[in-house]
Amino acid sequence: MPLRDHFRPPLSNDTPWSVFHGNWATKIVDRLNGDRLSAKYKAQSGRHFGAQIEADVATLERTERGSLFAGLSESGGGVATAEVFSPPATTLSATVGFTDPDLFEVKVYRGAGGWELVAAIELVSEANKDREESRRAFVVKCGSYLQKGISVVVVDTVTTYSADLHDELCDLIDGADSLRWTSPTGLSAVVYRPTRVTDGTNSALAIEVTPYQLNTGFELPTVPLWLGRDLAVPLELEFTYTQACRSLRIV
Repeated sequence: MPLRDHFRPPLSNDTPWSVFHGNWATKIVDRLNGDRLSAKYKAQSGRHFGAQIEADVATLERTERGSLFAGLSESGGGVATAEVFSPPATTLSATVGFTDPDLFEVKVYRGAGGWELVAAIELVSEANKDREESRRAFVVKCGSYLQKGISVVVVDTVTTYSADLHDELCDLIDGADSLRWTSPTGLSAVVYRPTRVTDGTNSALAIEVTPYQLNTGFELPTVPLWLGRDLAVPLELEFTYTQACRSLRIV
């Protein structure tokens, strides 16, 4: 099924792009787990709107619900209390905001039990392209994946904003000028394949980029999804896109 414009009327009035993107991500996961990935790998989708918070170290507050032993200590006396700490006055303060754009992605893991992330598929949303800080957050995330040796596929079908996320990612990466490419239509699927290059005792990160121009009214390509240095599986954008359209009755 040819690529449609999901970000403008009339299609956006009938099926919001966010609904379609979520469904498309699910169809990609179904295809990868059903027919393309061996038992050594698994794909999972992730999506959210608004803030998500995750901490490496968290401080929790217990909600007291009472106890049968309230008022008693181990020795039968009064309740033991912790020493009161009085923190110093705050030195600096400000009202701030954090960029937290919409997320529509598929992650592929390798292993059994202790799963290792090896690939990520990013379906670009309007919020990934509308503001400078949003674009920065998106490319930093992609750059972090690449730095860790995780392959990335970025699928940009957003027609309402013209920002070039691939170019901004190249701005972030030192020595990436030779990787620059711009889609004439502003729509694209870009495959990033990071590999570690060792020369004696020195190690460097090499990134290979395979860009695809996308066009509304034309079918989507099948692109490589790299799972390792010499292992790739087909990421069938057209097949999964068609399945998503059919499930949502988009004709």
